[in-house]
Amino acid sequence: MVELDTSVQTTALSITGKRWVAVVGNPNTGKTTLFNALTGMRQRVGNYPGVTVEKKIGIIREGGTEVVLVDLPGCYSIAARSPDEMVAIDVLMGRMPDCQPPDLVVVVLDASNIERNLYLASQLLEIGLPIIICLNMIDMAEAAGITIDTERLSAELGARIVSTSAKSGRGLDELRQSILNPEDFPRPKSLLEYPPLLLEEAKRLCTLFSAKAAESGSAPTYFDCVRMLLEAGGYAENRWTEKLGHSFSETLDASRRHIEAEGYDLAILETHLRYGKIGELLVRHVQVDAGDRVPFSERLDRIFTHRLWGSVTFLLIVGLVFQAIYSWSAPFMDAIDQFFGAINEFVGGILPEGSFQSFLTDGVITGVGAVVIFLPQILLLFLFIAILEDCGYLPRAAFLMDRLLSKGGLSGKSFIPLLSSFACAVPGIMATRVIENRRDRIITMMIAPLMSCSARLPVYTILIGTFIPSVAVLGGLINLQGLVLFLMYCVGAVISIPIALFMRKTAFRNQRNDLIMLELPSYQWPSARNVFMRMYIQGRAFLIRAGTIIFAMCVVVWALTYYPRPQSIAETYEVQKAEVLAPYANIQSFEELPETVQAELQQLENEEAGAYVRQSYLGRMGRTIEPAVRPLGWDWKIGTAVLASFPAREVIIAVLGIIYDLGGEEDEESASLSDRLRSARHPDGRPVYNIPVALSIMIFFALCAQCGSTLATIQRESNSWKWPVFAFSYMTLLAYIGAFLAYHLGMMVLR
Repeated sequence: MVELDTSVQTTALSITGKRWVAVVGNPNTGKTTLFNALTGMRQRVGNYPGVTVEKKIGIIREGGTEVVLVDLPGCYSIAARSPDEMVAIDVLMGRMPDCQPPDLVVVVLDASNIERNLYLASQLLEIGLPIIICLNMIDMAEAAGITIDTERLSAELGARIVSTSAKSGRGLDELRQSILNPEDFPRPKSLLEYPPLLLEEAKRLCTLFSAKAAESGSAPTYFDCVRMLLEAGGYAENRWTEKLGHSFSETLDASRRHIEAEGYDLAILETHLRYGKIGELLVRHVQVDAGDRVPFSERLDRIFTHRLWGSVTFLLIVGLVFQAIYSWSAPFMDAIDQFFGAINEFVGGILPEGSFQSFLTDGVITGVGAVVIFLPQILLLFLFIAILEDCGYLPRAAFLMDRLLSKGGLSGKSFIPLLSSFACAVPGIMATRVIENRRDRIITMMIAPLMSCSARLPVYTILIGTFIPSVAVLGGLINLQGLVLFLMYCVGAVISIPIALFMRKTAFRNQRNDLIMLELPSYQWPSARNVFMRMYIQGRAFLIRAGTIIFAMCVVVWALTYYPRPQSIAETYEVQKAEVLAPYANIQSFEELPETVQAELQQLENEEAGAYVRQSYLGRMGRTIEPAVRPLGWDWKIGTAVLASFPAREVIIAVLGIIYDLGGEEDEESASLSDRLRSARHPDGRPVYNIPVALSIMIFFALCAQCGSTLATIQRESNSWKWPVFAFSYMTLLAYIGAFLAYHLGMMVLR
């Protein structure tokens, strides 16, 4: 047997005094459940530096021993075809900047699908690090009649083997002790005998590239060269080509041609050799006695993956998820809104009027409330995702939807994030974590804000109710107002299809197509602990990372709306209020005044608030952009309201109420605001609003990225400002073009 001479050196203890352990495995092997069971609440989530891949690190403590566990992205092999898989390899090879080289690798396998899972495990044995092979879901394997001789398999692989069931807790203590006390580990054994010619070429390339290392600063190792010879055009080759130049790839191609000239087909060589050896192992050490039983998962799949009944079941499940996000979360969101409203009122009541009071109430408290109010939707969404993923249904849902969504440039796993975005894009974008493929994940994040979320509904409601006639259309089958509302919900979803296809053929044109899965996992009961951990981790991550950006945006918009505060406005309205109160000098409280006087004073307060907004930096910005929005049929007041609604789209209703001197308490059902919009006039007497203007505003809101919370979440999920800037730019341009066409085509029809 020819051993691979890797450059990885195992250290007994890392330089921080803590042992680092990498946890790796195929998707759907229960790796996350196992990680959560081992680390509990002692984990943190972030991103690896320079990439959009999530990093999850946890701690195992016992006595004076502390071990750091790194949960690596799921992968099927070390033939990296995506940044996620490349991150896993870089961590294992000790190349990731903020991760120490691991002292130990835990490879999680689905014991009921051991042949497929051993492929990755056998590759990792060649890296040279001590390995624990965790045969997870052992209870399901036993139920399927599978018996594994772990002792002999361990001796043949040179790896410690531990059988576990992460959900029931079986074997977890043994696994924990093996991680904490890694003495007397067997030496990993290479499973394959590669052709000597391939190994000779790898050594020659390693020597050649090492000689050039002084110029480039780094060079691929011998292990890298073996892998790149086997993986033509892979992620590793592309990365090294960027560093070393095009000649690097040409040299590799020359070596491949030399090997293939001797009769070796490198495209299938590794797969053929590896599965051949795995098959020999299984014959010796694994017995299957299923009898005449039809496996439980297979019986369920006759329903859940059936073209008709599977689709019906799928629609019922996603309908339940959508109902939960859209409706079930509403009472909790209302309670949060009322809670922060009560705090706002309390703080406003004990502090004197002024900039500090406004900063606390309209800036800080409102900003915190704008973050926390998303929690019910996020927690409910991840409750369902964790349950569906844990029980094994989510891959089936992806399988059912893959054929449909693949025509639009996406995978089946994009469906639930996009559906969730109709309620709110924030949890929808966070749900893209179920998508392993980076291309599909980013594209889904880029089009998720095009789904008409619930925040757009107040804008549609007031404009449709005010300007769209309530008449029957289509032979009386539907009301025109209902039809327009339906079309507003459709416009973003329809436009998202060409956008996704365009991105797939441009920004991601060089990325390979990956299968959404290579096997369907067995059904199992979800773990309550894992479900709770998933909700807790994602909710905390949102509050800490995206929440800080949302809060900052709210404070900035408050400052733009509040400042400057011209003294002349205060003096003008103080005089008017004094004139109204002059006949009632003996009355001590506002409540004792006649209702007509109270209404008159409230109107003056509203007019004063409107005057401040019109003179604020935001109001001045609205006047500045008026030439740009005039082609859309808008005046400066609409432009100002659109700018003010950046933290949350529905804010436009309250801002219009303030601008039109009705106060900030107006909502989409306000008859007074509807009347004020109908009666609004340009200086030349023309109505400010009509049907084309209403359509222009609605189309703009349907297509624009007018939501700071969404952009903050995209930044948090992608770990880059590039993608939120791109989303904001392309959606704003799209919205402008759509609004322009809606207004001018509408005016042509009205003529």
